[in-house]
Amino acid sequence: MDFGLVLQTDPPASQVISLMKRAERNGFRYGWTFDSAVLWQEPFVIYSQILANTRQLTIGPMVTNPGTRTWEVTASTFATLNDMYGNRTVCGIGRGDSAMRVAGRAPNTLARLGEAIEVIRDLAEGREAEVDGKPLRIPWIKDGKLPVWMAAYGPKALALAGQKADGFILQLADPYLTEWMIKAVRQAAAEAGRDPASVTICVAAPAYVGEDLAHARDQCRWFGGMVGNHVADLVSRYGEHSSMVPEELTEYVKARQGYDYSHHGRAGNPSADFVPDEIVDRFCLLGPAGAHIDKLRALRDLGVDQFALYDMHDAREATIDAYGADVIPALRA
Repeated sequence: MDFGLVLQTDPPASQVISLMKRAERNGFRYGWTFDSAVLWQEPFVIYSQILANTRQLTIGPMVTNPGTRTWEVTASTFATLNDMYGNRTVCGIGRGDSAMRVAGRAPNTLARLGEAIEVIRDLAEGREAEVDGKPLRIPWIKDGKLPVWMAAYGPKALALAGQKADGFILQLADPYLTEWMIKAVRQAAAEAGRDPASVTICVAAPAYVGEDLAHARDQCRWFGGMVGNHVADLVSRYGEHSSMVPEELTEYVKARQGYDYSHHGRAGNPSADFVPDEIVDRFCLLGPAGAHIDKLRALRDLGVDQFALYDMHDAREATIDAYGADVIPALRA
């Protein structure tokens, strides 16, 4: 199992770079950041410095979207980083939550997302693609490589990930829901004539190593609120008791009263006060290192290839170090 570190690009950028360097020293192989232009600093500028200050870390957004940048700009940006640092980027992409809504726009449609996945990958790898009806190719790209991993929850999005994406990003760490969603992605891949095993599976969730479970829950409760944004979209689309979406995912958002993006992804987010302890425990990894190891082994047995650790709480360095000392070695043994 691979491990990734997920951060927000809060200033100063030097701290983001320092944490990524620390992660690489502790055995993490991927570095991810949020991508919302209004809420945080521009990630691609920071990626250049992360790549320059690490040796093997693969870097990318968790996640970008097809709406905040034109597709040829996104592709050229990735390709430029790859040309400078040797194909060490990955494009995590989704419909767009905070990046779009904070700017007053609706998330992208799945049709637009599916088209963007193929166009961005083709352009970044030097192939011709059609953008707004015009064929384009970036002529200076040689031997470019850009895996595109798609974030998804609902049945149509899971199907699209299986049909077109190189990887699937699931932003929660509940084994029951993980099994259900991996099955949906792999089934869609097989029906599209692809090898289901070729789709990399990445589970992303907060992790907090320590004995004080109550404190860990409070530091990670924000995640249930963030996931609730996507679940609320599913409920509005499919209904409260739809057979297409597991009740285990939708039940807890009934108490949701709205969401303030100014606290997005942050410990103490008041918009996450509706999230019960049970959901925090199911969606996150909490407790001593042994509890993390047990849950990650269960996820690995379900087919998870990477765990990406959201590190937005008051023990960022300690959690990275604990994973490096105890968790990562146990999962790679």
